[in-house]
Amino acid sequence: MTLQVPLTVRLHAEDNVVVALADILPGTRIPEEGMTAAAHVPAGHKIASRVIAGDARVLRYGQIIGFATQAIAPGDHVHTQNCEIRDFSRDYAFCADQRATAFVDRAASFQGIRREDGRVATRNYIGILTSVNCSAGVARAIADHFRPNPLTGQGPLSDFPNIDGVVALTHKTGCGMASEGEPVELLRRTIAGYARHPNFAAVLLIGLGCEANQVARVMRSERLEDSEMLQTLVIQQSGGTKATILDGIKRITALLPRANKAAREPLPASHITVGLQCGGSDGFSGLTANPALGVASDLLVRHGGSVILSETTEIYGAEHLLTRRAARREIGEKLVGIIKWWEDYTARHHGSMDNNPSPGNKAGGLTTILEKSLGAVAKAGSTNLVDVVRYGEAPQAKGLVFMDAPGFDPVSATGQVASGANVICFTTGRGSAFGCKPVPSIKLSTNTALYRRMPDDMDLDCGSILAGERVEDCGRRIFEMILRVASGEQPKSEQMGFGEDEFAPWPLGAVV
Repeated sequence: MTLQVPLTVRLHAEDNVVVALADILPGTRIPEEGMTAAAHVPAGHKIASRVIAGDARVLRYGQIIGFATQAIAPGDHVHTQNCEIRDFSRDYAFCADQRATAFVDRAASFQGIRREDGRVATRNYIGILTSVNCSAGVARAIADHFRPNPLTGQGPLSDFPNIDGVVALTHKTGCGMASEGEPVELLRRTIAGYARHPNFAAVLLIGLGCEANQVARVMRSERLEDSEMLQTLVIQQSGGTKATILDGIKRITALLPRANKAAREPLPASHITVGLQCGGSDGFSGLTANPALGVASDLLVRHGGSVILSETTEIYGAEHLLTRRAARREIGEKLVGIIKWWEDYTARHHGSMDNNPSPGNKAGGLTTILEKSLGAVAKAGSTNLVDVVRYGEAPQAKGLVFMDAPGFDPVSATGQVASGANVICFTTGRGSAFGCKPVPSIKLSTNTALYRRMPDDMDLDCGSILAGERVEDCGRRIFEMILRVASGEQPKSEQMGFGEDEFAPWPLGAVV
């Protein structure tokens, strides 16, 4: 007896669309839905499973993903040509679904690095940060001195095997902006978050001297103190670029022996904080990698760890699923307030929240931001929302946290690291090449075709779910990989050396 392999998958009994599991040609019979495809429907795209009247709601996940712009017949391809976003009210039902977290009796462990002050790291870098773009060249030149020779593999760090590298994280702002106010405060908060990050054994902060974002002001406003492991240089006070480069090299060389003393030891998984990212999403993201990462998120929280969900523009239309899980009403209300700010922000710039999804997302089957958001929220699992924080702000509670950020992956991930994430888990359906020094970044493919097409970039294939693996089992594989990577195993992006250019603080405000 030959088993009939389903051509589509239904996600909720109330849905009026199903998702194509493979390319479906016109005239193809879809027996599981008792209908025939009326058009070519690419894999990951949607097919109407019943009559959808003009202006009626289009439902996926049992939730509204858009409204029909015309009558849609069963078997029709449902996408941008006949579905659009419209305003509609959401029931925030604050705290309605919150429940006590079932913590494990004995937490999992990983091989972490305990700093002298008790903080725990997953990597051991020396960082060079800049107050302004004008000091970026100097920072890069200092870091370049410590890179290994590409032919021999030898270099100044060869005798210091416990140091993962010297990295320069530069940015494009720091001047041409007001010296006070929200934009510069956000930048300072981000720089300070990296300066404090336990994955840096030591940090050198370099400024030019005349910029709006003065080094001294960063240190004072963020309550950072000069020490052996946090030093500052100002080019205009140090004799110019060459003198500053030589001084920076001398200082870091002197720090190497102490930084190299870092050693890994067994530590509980409660010290792991994972930044949840998705980029280059497709129609399978909400079916495979995102819900599997949600399972891993729940496991980490049950083991006492934390996860940070971000990308505010990519939870828009699904925020009510988070407010229902808020541990306290004020946490949910804070999230709604952020959503209102974004609605006003995009309107002021004559934009729309539906400017996201991107062309690549739409080619992969995502029609509206509502559909993308419902899939993206799945990364956050099912535990309570315990805190909502500003961009780059450290959470005050452990568990599931939401951090305000744009949907642009480098900007969002930069904020998560500044907030304390020491591992990034990044789901992708179209293929994303991304690193995030000083934090390792794990790539999770939503489909097997991508995993095979980009083997040097993808770390784990969640497309196995489409072939029959349970979401729970895939989620456990992700959790186990998080533990291994936190213990020092290098994901593909680290093997490729990616992660310095992706440092991208949110450039909020006018450039003047």
